[in-house]
Amino acid sequence: MSFTAPVADIRFLLDQVLGYDRLSETETFAEAGADVTEAILGELGRLCDGVLAPLNRHGDLTPAKLENGVVRTSPGFKDGYKAIAEGGWLGIAATPEFGGMGLPQTLNTAMNEMMSGACLALQLCPLLSQGQIEALEHHASDTLKDLYLPKLISGEWTGTM
Repeated sequence: MSFTAPVADIRFLLDQVLGYDRLSETETFAEAGADVTEAILGELGRLCDGVLAPLNRHGDLTPAKLENGVVRTSPGFKDGYKAIAEGGWLGIAATPEFGGMGLPQTLNTAMNEMMSGACLALQLCPLLSQGQIEALEHHASDTLKDLYLPKLISGEWTGTM
């Protein structure tokens, strides 16, 4: 089954339904204007279509398995995760203080929708990390933030359930 990232649909929802442009009128999200959002969505669409979607079937046909105490992921998942991490997608809504982009959670939600449609099996790992990033940002001590956030946001470490 082929997948095409619904960039135009997401753009329509952001612009015509949610009034996303109002966020860029705030001090917190002043840099999240139309040009930045369009660039983010375009790059995200290319990642989903070109990297993540082709992995979706591999996850079904060759699932992760445990061999001699070592987990072997589906073919291509390691490179797919690396592309997500290196692109900064784990920290799209995370605070810049720890390496995040500081963009609105609304854009993060749109990103998660596209990535989940492209390859949910792979996207579950970044989703767990994003949940932990958000929990730590809002509730952890500065010591824990300093320890965990840079590594979670960079993708060096991942969240677990």
